[in-house]
Amino acid sequence: MKLVNIGFGNMVSANRMIAIVSPESAPIKRVVQVAKEKGTLIDATHGRRTRAVIITDSDHVILTYLQSETVANRITEENIDIADEEEEDE
Repeated sequence: MKLVNIGFGNMVSANRMIAIVSPESAPIKRVVQVAKEKGTLIDATHGRRTRAVIITDSDHVILTYLQSETVANRITEENIDIADEEEEDE
């Protein structure tokens, strides 16, 4: 299981992420509101401005203060690190 740091020591399973999107559009604002009403919203911003919304395969919606590009880069960096470790093991 690969965990991705989304800020302030909070981690999310990379395998469970479906999308990382900007919170600015009206459809995403509705998704966040519906998740809040259903109780599936996780606010990991620690009071900061929401810059990215992560949608998971379990219908949880996670708010983070990191930009979507930063979260995506952290996922990509993990995949590169894992590939390097596998090559070293061979």
